Amino acid sequence: MKKIIFALAILISQFVTQAQIKTPQSSPRAIVSQMVGLTEVELNYSRPGAKGRPVFGNLVPFGKLWRTGANENTTISFSDDVIIDGKTLKKGKYALYTVPRIESWDIIFYTTTDNWGLPQAFNEANVALKTTVKEEALSKPVENLTIAISNIDTNAAYLDIFWENSFVTLKFEVPTQKTAMASIEKVLSGPAASDYYAAANFLFQTSTDLAKSLVYVNKSLELSKDKPFWFLRLKSLIQAKQGDKSGAIETAKLSLEAAEEAKNQDYVKMNKDSIAEWSKK
Repeated sequence: MKKIIFALAILISQFVTQAQIKTPQSSPRAIVSQMVGLTEVELNYSRPGAKGRPVFGNLVPFGKLWRTGANENTTISFSDDVIIDGKTLKKGKYALYTVPRIESWDIIFYTTTDNWGLPQAFNEANVALKTTVKEEALSKPVENLTIAISNIDTNAAYLDIFWENSFVTLKFEVPTQKTAMASIEKVLSGPAASDYYAAANFLFQTSTDLAKSLVYVNKSLELSKDKPFWFLRLKSLIQAKQGDKSGAIETAKLSLEAAEEAKNQDYVKMNKDSIAEWSKK
């Protein structure tokens, strides 16, 4: 009897899972991802419809804080610092709030993004940036709230918001020149210590070319001021694999000393075990 009840319970649970009803959201979610120069911008928002209702001045009151969408916070994120109205907005994710008016809108980037709609208590300390833009009238009404990135070029783009008969747009500038020059200078200055370490580790792990692996790890140590214990550990392993046990022991001792100073017990143990093994005749 218990087996029968258990089997029925499984069947019922499967039926309930399969029978879950799916219906479309009244304000469907939208995600917009856009590269502007070298900066990634992402919008995440819900798109309410007018549905025959007057929107601004009614559904969305003038002069009051608006969530700029429906349901969860409308959010926008930037992978780099951007410039808006001459002010710097730090890279990160923000809730996008607005205060619509007949002739202008306030646009607010708010650091707390986990509210359902508006925050229970608006905190000015969480306002990362606030600016005002001109409102323009549309000749043709837009049924669903639309937020978009437009007029994209290498150094800037515009954040557009339009719904019903209203349209506002906000320019933001991205640090393409600065980012590109930093990348160029890094590449032209040559590989970093971590690049040589990664190359050495790959050649060692794949047993491709131990001699070249040793050259690369030595180069990584040459470029490192603090001689990381994991760099030294790799060198000792390469030396041991090449048959240079005495050299491997000396390098492992250096790695052990650095690991003890860093209080990394895993590398302390690994180095002690290796020194003991390589010391055997």
